[in-house]
Amino acid sequence: MIKFSKTNNIRLNTKVILKTFCTSILCILFVGCAMAPKKLFLKDVSKSFPESTIISAATGQTVSFDELINDLSSARVIYIGEKHTDPNHHEIQVKIIEHIFKAQPNTAIGLEMVDQTYQHVLDQWSQGKLSQSSFLEKVHWYANWRFDYELYQEIFSFIKENKIRVVGLNIPAHIPPKIRLGGIENLSDDDKKYLPRNIDTTNKLHRDFVEPTFRQHQSMNKERFPSFDYFYSVQCVWEDAMAENIADNLGGDVMVVLAGNGHIVHKFGIPDRAFTRTNAAFKTIYLASAGSQAELSYADYIWVTPLKTKPN
Repeated sequence: MIKFSKTNNIRLNTKVILKTFCTSILCILFVGCAMAPKKLFLKDVSKSFPESTIISAATGQTVSFDELINDLSSARVIYIGEKHTDPNHHEIQVKIIEHIFKAQPNTAIGLEMVDQTYQHVLDQWSQGKLSQSSFLEKVHWYANWRFDYELYQEIFSFIKENKIRVVGLNIPAHIPPKIRLGGIENLSDDDKKYLPRNIDTTNKLHRDFVEPTFRQHQSMNKERFPSFDYFYSVQCVWEDAMAENIADNLGGDVMVVLAGNGHIVHKFGIPDRAFTRTNAAFKTIYLASAGSQAELSYADYIWVTPLKTKPN
């Protein structure tokens, strides 16, 4: 039998206490790090910003929501980007639309989510002539857009309640895959009638921005992504078609355009292409989740949003 002296017992107890203390400190530090709030890192200015912050690209400083809305009042076209599946982004879109519409009742909404062939359905919705179930059936929501309608429900409800003019900006969903696989020249005459009158594929910065996405897709499926030229043609068709539909439908109104962040980033997608057609002043708002990275040059305003909290 091993006997422990009183001195040994004290030493053992001291070790246990120290081990417990150190473990507790490590746990506190670990939990503290895990609970630390996420921030958005802006690479081009090497700064981080917490969620719910709005940053002006003109100054690199934060602005209040009221200051943002005041500045947007000078624009004829306002682009609000989104990550399609992020409910926080859509809540912000609704908030901005509500304030712009309150100040300028001649506001129209342009949507990437619906293509131009469904304009008559959008008109019926704006006029309050359709129930939600009828609207979803007539616009073939889940055949064309496919993202959960609940994410956009509050936006569409506000449009209907206030009889706001809404414009479908996109091209029919069956056309882009055909261009991606066979190019524009192999489209049927019926498909070609939906193409924009001008398609600009000469912007090198835009082309360089799109290419990594193509490489990523091609690495997973070469058959579906055979050519970067075809892939880039699709992107430009999208951008120019939506830009053209904005120009054709702007009229004397202010238009708030809702589109994926990729269509407004650096402005070389829809915004610049619409401007060449309208010469109408515009502003862009890029919504970026805390915990991610962006660049101040992405848009006129960067809005740091909370991490997604709702399931898709």
